Amino acid sequence: MSYFNKNQLPFNIEMESFWKEFGFIVIENFYSDIECENLRKRAELLINDFNPNNIKSIFDTNKQKHAEDKYFLESGDKIRFFYEEKAFNDKSQIIDKTNLVINKIGHALHDLDEEFYTFSHRKDLNDIAKSIGILEPQLLQSMYIFKQPRIGGEVICHQDSTFLYTEPETAIGFWVAIEDATIENGCLWVAKGGHKGPLRKLFKRKKGKMNMITLDDTPFEKTDTALEVMKGTLVLLHGRLPHYSCENKSNKSRHAYSLHVIDGTAYYPKENWLQRNNLPLKGFLK
Repeated sequence: MSYFNKNQLPFNIEMESFWKEFGFIVIENFYSDIECENLRKRAELLINDFNPNNIKSIFDTNKQKHAEDKYFLESGDKIRFFYEEKAFNDKSQIIDKTNLVINKIGHALHDLDEEFYTFSHRKDLNDIAKSIGILEPQLLQSMYIFKQPRIGGEVICHQDSTFLYTEPETAIGFWVAIEDATIENGCLWVAKGGHKGPLRKLFKRKKGKMNMITLDDTPFEKTDTALEVMKGTLVLLHGRLPHYSCENKSNKSRHAYSLHVIDGTAYYPKENWLQRNNLPLKGFLK
């Protein structure tokens, strides 16, 4: 597997060719250890300040419980906290300290928190987005993902454009390893070149409810490539690229930060689940 390094930037012909052929690209040493540690510590502080107030919103891509969860559906312009499916026992009691059972924080960290803002709004990220054809990069969604030891939930195979659809399709994932990601602790797996296939599903709002609509029932291409990466690595994911991550059954967490970008020249439907009614979209340089 060809991994690139930050010192090879700006985007060169080899990188562009790899991106077009395979639908993803791995750039090592993009963020420093200090930058990653600062973000991790900030996420921990946000959790420490979090007052649950009986909030038990669970993020689970298998059962999609969050699809009817108002707390989740209204989080596009807020900072909110979502639990692992296994965070509670059969009596709905939390099984451990909050910081050990949170699945993720989302979805406007990149605009509402100073540390996350600095981490996300960078000229080099803007340059990369422009290099892969995003004319007017707009930062739509951010997530700090914990992938907790022993209970970190599986993220089933999907395409990001299913959930962040634009016309034409422009969604790109910027995924950063805040800790080393391995097969043991639930690294990303991708279907190399699978972005050339059709968009299979669309997560669409209809009459106030979210529905998963099948557009094409062609099976996903085989997710044949494990992206085992070191802390500080940046992974770019095409919006149509099938990818997933396994449950973390190890005793090591797999923290990551995910930022999704769309092109401001494209149409973003009101039927998408994520809406930022009180927070205008910004680019990398604002």
